[in-house]
Amino acid sequence: MIRNPIDVATRVSQELSRFIETLSENPDVEQPLTLSGARYFLAWHLPLEIRETEGLHHIDDTDSLLDELDVLIEEFGEDAVAMDFVEDSASEPLSRVIEAVLDDENRENPPTLSAVKEAMAAGVMERLVGEGALDEDEDDNLMAEIEDLIDRYGPDAPAEDFLRYE
Repeated sequence: MIRNPIDVATRVSQELSRFIETLSENPDVEQPLTLSGARYFLAWHLPLEIRETEGLHHIDDTDSLLDELDVLIEEFGEDAVAMDFVEDSASEPLSRVIEAVLDDENRENPPTLSAVKEAMAAGVMERLVGEGALDEDEDDNLMAEIEDLIDRYGPDAPAEDFLRYE
C-alpha cells in the first residue's frame, strides 16, 4: 500500500495531505498533480466554497499550506508527484490499536477498518490506556482518525494495510 519512501507522516500535515488528495480526485486538475501544481491551485484557483469544504476558513490556513508546500518544493522539487505526500497509514497510536485488534485471539478473520472502529467503541482503547500503551487524551483523535480512514478507503479495507512501522 505504501507508494513511496517518503515518510509523509513526518513531512506533511494532515490538512495538506487531505487537500492534495482532494485535488487529485478533481477531474478538472491535470494529472499527475505535482507539488507546484498543488501550490498554484491553492494560491490562485481555489474557490471559496472549496476552501470552506476543506476546512480552510481563514487566510492563515491557506498561507500555512502554501508555506508547507514551499518547503516541500524546495526539498523535493516542483515536479515531485503530489500524491507521494498523501498520508495513507495510521498514526503510531492508531497503529497500536490496530495491532491490539490483530492480536485478538478470538478474531476469526483479519480486521477491517470498521472492525477496528467497533473494537475502539467496545473498549480496546481503555484497555490500552490501562496497560500504558496509549495516553488518555488520545481517544477523540483516534476515533476521528479511524473515521477519516473509513471515509477515504471504505469500511472493508484491511486494517493491517494501514499499520505504521517505526
